[in-house]
Amino acid sequence: MNHIKTIIISFIAGLAGAFAFHKYQAAQPQPQTQNIAVADHYTQPPAYQSIATPVSNHLPTDNIDFSLAAAKATPSVVYINSISQMGVSYSYFDLLFGGGGPQTRISSGSGVIFSADGYIVTNNHVIDGAEKIQVLYNKKSYDAELIGTDPSTDLAVLKIKESNLPAIALGSSKNLAVGEWVVAVGNPFSLSSTVTAGIVSAKGRRINIVEDKFPIESFIQTDAAINPGNSGGALVNKNGDLVGINTAILSRTGSYTGYAFAVPVDIARKVVEDLIKYGAPQKAIFGGNVIEYDFQNAKKYGLDANAKEFRGVLIGSIDREGAATKAGLQEGDIIIKLNNIDINSESAFEEELSYRKPGDKISITYVRNGKTSTVDVTLLNKLGDNSIVKRKIVSDATTGANLEAVDYGVKINKIRDGIFKSIGLPENYTLTHINRQRVKDPQDVIDFFGKYKGRVLLYGFTNTKQELPLSFYLR
Repeated sequence: MNHIKTIIISFIAGLAGAFAFHKYQAAQPQPQTQNIAVADHYTQPPAYQSIATPVSNHLPTDNIDFSLAAAKATPSVVYINSISQMGVSYSYFDLLFGGGGPQTRISSGSGVIFSADGYIVTNNHVIDGAEKIQVLYNKKSYDAELIGTDPSTDLAVLKIKESNLPAIALGSSKNLAVGEWVVAVGNPFSLSSTVTAGIVSAKGRRINIVEDKFPIESFIQTDAAINPGNSGGALVNKNGDLVGINTAILSRTGSYTGYAFAVPVDIARKVVEDLIKYGAPQKAIFGGNVIEYDFQNAKKYGLDANAKEFRGVLIGSIDREGAATKAGLQEGDIIIKLNNIDINSESAFEEELSYRKPGDKISITYVRNGKTSTVDVTLLNKLGDNSIVKRKIVSDATTGANLEAVDYGVKINKIRDGIFKSIGLPENYTLTHINRQRVKDPQDVIDFFGKYKGRVLLYGFTNTKQELPLSFYLR
């Protein structure tokens, strides 16, 4: 009985103590609470997140509408398939049961309709080495004829048999301003008629991607999203007028990371006209290598490295028989004007030259030993004269192929029955040497195979730029 009384008294005492503690806590001031976000803490997202208001790093786009530009330019952009053979490939089952052989490669790009009668401009790298070129437009497929290429600007012109096509309206890249809105139209990742927008980030960019003896690089830089497949597509202004041909991206991943480049339309216009009329670009050669005029180059050429400003470009090297030498220019001369146009970068000099043709006379203002002078320079072609350079293709029965003179040798394509087919020469093989003798003209090849008997060593490279020597006996 005493044990039960003790338990009851303890229980009542406990309740009294708890009640007193609660009253004491209630009388004390309560601290304010906070939600602290931890940067590296993972929070499970909700099942649905709205994407109606994405974050953008662009300037506010109030009252900016690109629908007119897109509607105007999109019908003038085509899809291009470049089809080629990738050499011979054999699997284990091919060896057991027969089979294997050349693998067909299809790469895609974009093109821009330049004229209503079927001329289309694209990038040279889009169709380089192609054995067959297809243009897809308006749910139709066309076999395209290659009219000509200009590796120095990475441009090419195709022709399809069609009329009344919606030729794109041409704008001016000279009047394009840094900060101006532009729209890119093309077929990235095989997604046809894709439109992206951005601004002109810079002009006159030189990024050293053109593989040519006389490259012209004065790119428009834009942050409009451009990806693989956009090459050869249109860069247009807000009015839908063409201002550039999309050509390259600067990326460590192979996809767009904010830097894209286009050939200015003013350069493209002349190249296209040359290729349509002559089949080859009429490139004006200055006869000297122009480099940036800066502290390092000034020091290298013995010029004043402590100058207050480095205005102009330097003649870094000069051809002995070139146009610049004939005009009296020398290495180390500082060119500050071309036809009264201020020149302050290598790309600006190249762009001004790109508008000219062989035989044109330009005025060069330069500084030598602190003295400013002006001289007239008559520009030449790559052959060293003023003649028209035309695309030269010869069909030869003995070799059974078409032979075309190119900068580095003789390009061989459309191989039929003949010597080249019998030795397994690949399409678009560029022949540079026969029996260690340099080959420059189709007639060199025709003359050799028309009379020679014995061991033959051919040296050249494939359409993928792989060196491929071939040796055989000619009876």
